Amino acid sequence: MVALGDRLAGTVMRMHPTMIRRLAGVLAALLLAAGVPGPACGQAIESVRVKDLGRLQGWRGNALVGYGIVTGLAGTGDAPSNITTRQTLADVFSQFNITVPAAQIQSRNVAMVLVSADLPPFAREGDTLDVTVTSAGDARSLVGGSLLLAPLKAPDGRVYALAQGALAVGGYRYDANGNVIQKNHPTVGSVPNGARVEVAMHPKPLDKSGIVTFVLADPDYTTASRLADAVNARLGSGTAVARDAEGIDIHVPDGERDHLVSFIARVENVGLTPDRRARVVIDERTGTVVAGGDVGISPVAISHGDLKIAITNHNTAVQPGVLFGSNPGVRTALVTNTTVEVDEPSGPGYLAPGSVTVADLVQSLARLKTNTRDVISILRSVKAAGALHAELVVQ
Repeated sequence: MVALGDRLAGTVMRMHPTMIRRLAGVLAALLLAAGVPGPACGQAIESVRVKDLGRLQGWRGNALVGYGIVTGLAGTGDAPSNITTRQTLADVFSQFNITVPAAQIQSRNVAMVLVSADLPPFAREGDTLDVTVTSAGDARSLVGGSLLLAPLKAPDGRVYALAQGALAVGGYRYDANGNVIQKNHPTVGSVPNGARVEVAMHPKPLDKSGIVTFVLADPDYTTASRLADAVNARLGSGTAVARDAEGIDIHVPDGERDHLVSFIARVENVGLTPDRRARVVIDERTGTVVAGGDVGISPVAISHGDLKIAITNHNTAVQPGVLFGSNPGVRTALVTNTTVEVDEPSGPGYLAPGSVTVADLVQSLARLKTNTRDVISILRSVKAAGALHAELVVQ
């Protein structure tokens, strides 16, 4: 048996590489037919849970905004001439039975601010929220200030949270005798856990007909169809129906409506392979190009050059010569000589064969020592020529 194995190994070593690859393919097909699992590389595309692809309809955050006043500033608040700040401070004093005319308030230790926060979809009474505080007046800095009790309202005009607390400002500003030292934006601060929820949110994803709608974060017809098929395969035929590229209606059985949480948990953990739309993202500010390695490019010829034009002006003063005495109408003249230089070095050339991808093109341009800015220009030109089969997103 050992001798037979040695002879087979010698025969394989003498075979052409193409014949070896064909033999490997045949052996892999025979092993697959026999039920032997394939190599791990076949598991490169992993399934994604439903919960990672989107959200339930009605499950969203809510923006809150309010108006307040920050006190305790070291002379960096609003100017005493700010009528709004003086009126606000007078209203605060009046709540404590202190009557002070707004015209008599002269303080730079207070500042009027706008307060904003985001209310989660399942917030309950007593939960805390992070708030952002921004100056609405002419305050120079909010460092060291404290936000007084400020109600936060939703677009419906109802108060959902109350904010108060010491500000955390990631900057500073100090000025004296005309000298100013500033870091970041000292007129914007935050109060971690500074707001307390007063009204709970109770989203109801289940409508009257017993249907829960799942909304994809990236609408796609293929992904929506695969999601509906995966849910039907796990929870029963007819449970899910893809209505469009974004919404999938999931019917909740009568026996599961009293246990909606466990039913939705089973839906969220269903796995599927989402479809990916070919897309190339370009950030011109940082020179970043991000694209899927399998984004295809049709055969195309690329030639890119770097044309440089320099225009230089040389100014020369010409002094007049004295002929036959002095003449009051003769004076110095300014002469401008213009020089234009054109430098057009030979740019990189590239011929894309068939079945090439964006990754192949970028690697080839890198070998030609093409900088990132030129790569971006080339990709935009390839897209304009109709050879780039992907959506080009320019940021």
